Amino acid sequence: MGLEIERKFLVKGNFNSENSHSETIVQGYLSSQPERTVRIRIKGEKGFITIKGKSNKSGLSRFEWEKEIDIADARELLKLCEPHLISKTRHYIKFGNHTFEVDEFHDLNAGLVIAEIELASEGEYFEKPEWLGEEVSGNPLYYNAALKSKPYKDWNLG
Repeated sequence: MGLEIERKFLVKGNFNSENSHSETIVQGYLSSQPERTVRIRIKGEKGFITIKGKSNKSGLSRFEWEKEIDIADARELLKLCEPHLISKTRHYIKFGNHTFEVDEFHDLNAGLVIAEIELASEGEYFEKPEWLGEEVSGNPLYYNAALKSKPYKDWNLG
């Protein structure tokens, strides 16, 4: 079991020239309660179950437990998930000493692009590429579990 320390940013420019590889992700939630989320994910050709706890006060850290499961089991579990699966393409971009995971969302969340970086501590230094925009760490609106019930297409951005 571990602690996930992650910062999230909107993407404001073209990151594709630095992309090392990409994969498709489909995920759903058996539970999307803020105190505990239980996620089923298919990433490429692998299945996963993940349990996350509530974020700390800064919104940067929370408990996370993840295990790979049989892909056939993952497909069946997705059928039991709460309505509105999340689909996205994840791009892996090495920058400085870190790898950013840039998620381009599809379907009801099309147009939303978020970069995440996992850190060893909340105060860890990392280099910021020019395409990194506003930080949205700790903003529950940008949590994947929230995007299934309030998708990006329904946001009032004007």
